Amino acid sequence: METGGRRNGSKERQDGRTAKFAALLPLLLASPAVAQGPVCAADNAGLTLPDGFCAVVVAADLGRARHLAVAPNGDIVVAVPARDSGGVLVLRDVDGDGVADVRRQLIRDPSAADVQLRVAGGRSWLYYGTYHEIIRYPWTPGMDDVAGRGDTVVRELPGGRQHGIKTFVITDDGRLFVNLGAPSNACQTAEREAGSIGMDPCPLLDTTGGIWLFDADRVGQSGRDGERWATGLRNTVALAVNPADRELYAAVHGRDQLGQLWGYSDSASAEKPAEEFVRVTRGINVGWPYCYFDPELGRKVLAPEYGGDGRAVERCAGMTAPLIAFPAHWAPDGLEFYTGSQFPTAYRGGAFLAFHGSWNRAPLPQQGFKIVFIPFDGATPGTWRVFADGFQDVEGRPVDVAQAPDGSLVVSDDRGGRVYRILYRGTR
Repeated sequence: METGGRRNGSKERQDGRTAKFAALLPLLLASPAVAQGPVCAADNAGLTLPDGFCAVVVAADLGRARHLAVAPNGDIVVAVPARDSGGVLVLRDVDGDGVADVRRQLIRDPSAADVQLRVAGGRSWLYYGTYHEIIRYPWTPGMDDVAGRGDTVVRELPGGRQHGIKTFVITDDGRLFVNLGAPSNACQTAEREAGSIGMDPCPLLDTTGGIWLFDADRVGQSGRDGERWATGLRNTVALAVNPADRELYAAVHGRDQLGQLWGYSDSASAEKPAEEFVRVTRGINVGWPYCYFDPELGRKVLAPEYGGDGRAVERCAGMTAPLIAFPAHWAPDGLEFYTGSQFPTAYRGGAFLAFHGSWNRAPLPQQGFKIVFIPFDGATPGTWRVFADGFQDVEGRPVDVAQAPDGSLVVSDDRGGRVYRILYRGTR
C-alpha cells in the first residue's frame, strides 16, 4: 500500500507537470524569441539602416564598450576600459531574443581595450590588449569564468596615453599583428605647437607608427622581439585579414590640425588629410609623418612640418597610396570582412568599417559616427557606401564590428555604452 501510494503520488505530480506544460505551450510558441529569433527594436534602436535590415540593443550601460569578438556559440566578449570596473565582459543571450540575459566580467583590467578569440593547441583562448601588453587566458565559450592563469604573450610594448591602445589581429597560422600607434600628431619638435617643425628622421618610427609582427603562440615575448612589418602608419586601430587573399587590411587615423598649426583654411583643415584604407603587405611605408594624402589633389603631399606647401610631393612620391581615401578625421576603429550568409549576396566578401567620428573639424560640423560597407571583388575593393548611420542622434560613437555565427553584425559603441546587433529581415 505504501509503495503503491508513492507511485500514485509520482504519477499525479507528473500529470500535473504535463498539464502545466500543455497550458504554457501556446504561449511559448507565440513568443517572438522562440518563433522568430532576435526581435528588432521598432525604431531600430535609433539607427538608420538599408531597407530590409533592423537592429536590437544587445546590452546597454556598459561604459566605454570598445573592441569585441563573437564566439561560435554566440557569446559576445567586449573590452571595456574603466578605472574601477574595467576589463573583458561576456554577454550571453540565453532565450534567443537578441538581448543579453547574462553579463559577467571575465577579466578585471582597467586598460583592456581590444579582444580576440582563438582556438589553438586543442584549447580555446581569449586574447586581450592593453597599453603595453598582449595577454591571453584559457576560456571556453559558454563559461562564466576564465580557466587558470593568464599568460603575457607580448610585454613592454611602447607607447603613451596618446594612441597607446594596442589593437591586434591573429591569423589562422598564428601570426600576431599589433598596431603600435605613434604618440604624436606629426613628430614635431614641440607637439601641437603652431609652426613647430618635424624631427627628421622621426625617431618615433623606430618603435611606433606602424604594424609589428609577433608569434601568437609564444609566451614571454618583448616589444623588441617583434618584426616591423609596415611603417608610416600614424595609428592603425582598424585591422582585419581578408579571407579572399589572406592579406592584412587596415584603416589609418590621419594627422590633425592643419588649420590650427599651419594656417590652412577651415574647409581645408576639416577635409584634409584623408583617412587611408590600405593593404598592409610586408615592408610598405605609408608616409607618416612626412606625408599625407590630399583627397582634393588625389596624391600624397609633403607635410608642412617638413617643408611642404600643400602641393609639393618630393619624398612622398614613393609612399604607398591608399586603396580608398575616406573623409578626413572620421577616425576608423573597427574592420570586419563579411563571410556570412544572412545578408544578401551583394555583401558577401565585402568589409564593414566602423568610424568613431571626428573631434577636430571645427568650426565646421563634426562628421563620421557611422559604419560603411566596402564591396570587394576578391582582393579589389569597390565603391564604399554608408551602411549604418544615426549614432550621433542617439549620442553614440561606434567602435568595432564583428560577425556573429548566424551572419548578423554586432557593433560596439563606447559613448552610448551599448552593443547592437544588426540583422537582415528583408526579401533577397
